[in-house]
Amino acid sequence: MELLKKNIRMNRQKSRAVNQVTLEEDVNVPDSRPDVGTLIQEEGNLKMEETKILEGQILLGGMLEVKLLYVSDDGERQIHRLDVKLPFEEKLNLEGAQAGDNIRVKWEMEDLSIHLINSRKLSIRALVTFAASIEELYDTQAAVELHGVAEVTGRTKELMPLSLAVQKKDILRIRDEITLASNKPNIGELLWESVQLRGTDVRVAEGQINIRGELFIFVLYAGDDENGTKQWVETAMPFAGSIECGECAPSMIPDVEITLSSSSLEVRPDYDGEERLIQVEAVLDLDIKLYEEERVEILADVYTPIKELVPVISREIYESLVMKNYSKCRANERMRMEAGQPRMLQICHSKGDVRIDDARITERGVQVEGAVHVSILYITADDALPFARMRGMVPFQHLIEVEEIRPDCRFSLKTELEQLSTMMIDSEELEVKASVNLGVLIVQVHQEACITDVEERELDLKKIQELPGIVGYIVQPGDSLWKIAKTYYTTPKRVADLNGLENEEVQAGQRLLIVKEAGRIS
Repeated sequence: MELLKKNIRMNRQKSRAVNQVTLEEDVNVPDSRPDVGTLIQEEGNLKMEETKILEGQILLGGMLEVKLLYVSDDGERQIHRLDVKLPFEEKLNLEGAQAGDNIRVKWEMEDLSIHLINSRKLSIRALVTFAASIEELYDTQAAVELHGVAEVTGRTKELMPLSLAVQKKDILRIRDEITLASNKPNIGELLWESVQLRGTDVRVAEGQINIRGELFIFVLYAGDDENGTKQWVETAMPFAGSIECGECAPSMIPDVEITLSSSSLEVRPDYDGEERLIQVEAVLDLDIKLYEEERVEILADVYTPIKELVPVISREIYESLVMKNYSKCRANERMRMEAGQPRMLQICHSKGDVRIDDARITERGVQVEGAVHVSILYITADDALPFARMRGMVPFQHLIEVEEIRPDCRFSLKTELEQLSTMMIDSEELEVKASVNLGVLIVQVHQEACITDVEERELDLKKIQELPGIVGYIVQPGDSLWKIAKTYYTTPKRVADLNGLENEEVQAGQRLLIVKEAGRIS
């Protein structure tokens, strides 16, 4: 007896953990910066520099980068900028984590608050959520054919395991420049910049991954005139790039996490030697996973009417693709200022961050609920505080429709702000419209019985002798010719030949004549 086996590569999530931590520290204002009078706005960025795997844990290390825009506490009441870097190190318990595991770490800054202790000291507090997961590939052997046994008959089943074909981390560098419009003064000092990643699109080609999108850039600066006139520039900078990947094929299913890890803006002179160019450099961190489906046919059961064959079963867990889907959600909201805020003359810049409050599987798909947290920088009528910020939320909910979804499915969700627009209604109220991209990869988790070996034994003659030699049988719902033949120790072919069937398809209610073959086949 010879059992032919096939090696099947399967994929499964080994472990996942989520932890929320608070990063806080008091910092002093450097001597080179004037006293802080009033905070206008702040922005924080978490930069991961180290991910170290320990036994059952991972060590996360990096830098919390915070920038502040404030009005000085002196007679001039000028606008200044302050940059602060706070190192951090956190441990995250991750069951089963071992050296060599491929770990995906995501983080989200839930809240950033900065308070003045005094004009020379600030209290910074950030609430950050870390999520880490490990996916592993493993191989299993499953029987596909059995040879060397007379009258052997096998029943097969089809699997479509989703395997992780490519897992790697890479970076994409973007470099471009912005030229000031002719009606703008030269740049004296950069006061604030904001770089947002929007509208990314990932396509897998032969041997490479193509990525495109846009950087939405805002720059606030002081002109080089005597009064240091405050000016701003806002523009969308499209980009496209490719990452070499020899194992890639267009048929693969991408799951690529794109993060704007760093960006820098530097003022450069133009051909006339005037400070009118802004060189933009950005680095995108790419956490790349490419999956592929494989159609595999394996043995589900075997038997022969002249021997008793006992399959040895191994239960394996694997995942199959349900769907990868992209959808858009649009939302709008009216926002009104809080009492005491400076009134609005003109909107300079609006920035939004998508945050998910809940994402769950329902009967119809994946229900997503969240909000776009919006920050609006505007010009006021108060000379003592020329700029101010207004904050608010645009809530949204969206159903990503998925047919055949089940409660035991697993999904990964990616969100991205595609568009954000703000319009003044009056000096105290504005309308915000947002468009959010939602991408979801859904897999079904299976537990499958795989035959790894077959034991051969002699037939139970007493049991066979108790069976009638000839049977008139009425096909029942759910029956197959294979199942009927096995029950009466014959073969599907013999039953088909005896009853004049052209194939092995039978219908409920169909009448068959069956002759027991066990003991009669040499």
